[in-house]
Amino acid sequence: MDLSEIAKKLGLSESKNLVRKASELRRLCDVQFDSSIIGVGEVCKAIICLEIAATRFQVIFDRQAAIRLSGMSEKAYNRSFNLLQNSLGVKAKLDIRELGIQFGCVRLIPFVKNGLSSYKERFLASLPASRRTTADFTRPVFTAVAFYLCAKKHKLKIDKLKLIEVCGTSESEFKCVSTSMKDLCHDIFGISKEKKDPREVKGNRDLLDVLPEKRKFEDGGYLSDDGEEHSSYKKRKRMDKVAYEEWKSSIISSNGKNKAKGTCKRTRQTRLNFLKEVPETA
Repeated sequence: MDLSEIAKKLGLSESKNLVRKASELRRLCDVQFDSSIIGVGEVCKAIICLEIAATRFQVIFDRQAAIRLSGMSEKAYNRSFNLLQNSLGVKAKLDIRELGIQFGCVRLIPFVKNGLSSYKERFLASLPASRRTTADFTRPVFTAVAFYLCAKKHKLKIDKLKLIEVCGTSESEFKCVSTSMKDLCHDIFGISKEKKDPREVKGNRDLLDVLPEKRKFEDGGYLSDDGEEHSSYKKRKRMDKVAYEEWKSSIISSNGKNKAKGTCKRTRQTRLNFLKEVPETA
């Protein structure tokens, strides 16, 4: 399907600059990598390029209509969008005020700004002098995580998945940055009980330029704020199994004792009956 036809179906054909930018992004995809490797088909790729271009030109984009047109599920589309956006190196701008308005938490704006400022200062303090000049905090994920943690501290409910979608990142990167912020700014976000020295927090030197998927806990990376994937489920499953085995053992043991008691009781009764039947000798 031609890009202009897709733009027409999404109501974007009137903006020629937007369609031109989307075409440029699609050509860039074709030159830099094979999008089919990451599971993005040609139609979906064109739609995602249109959405990225619409964001650039601040044009309203109907994502639900785009998802229906792509023939993918919402989850699959969001994953493809994040993969393609990260592969292209396109940085979406995320404004704290816009987040506050979108999620109905305008009063969080000053807290988020203060938290981000303190985090940047403490994060830079944990890096060697040679790395401080190249540190980049412009990625939307930092703003999104600070907003989420502030909302959590003030007991405001925020749709985490929607926030991840808005900032165009992955869940693993979001969790990684979240752990870093909680470690360094416990006094601002109110999560950790004990303050940590920035120099003691492992993984800070690699957080800005290493993909979260390649950063393992053993190598000095971070665990997610919810622990490793499915770890709580596995732990609960193990605990249930141990509890079941203990219960099973106690039941078997109890049955064995009851059986033994019953046998002894029957034996004593048999002996009494035998003594009654045997006549007394002179």
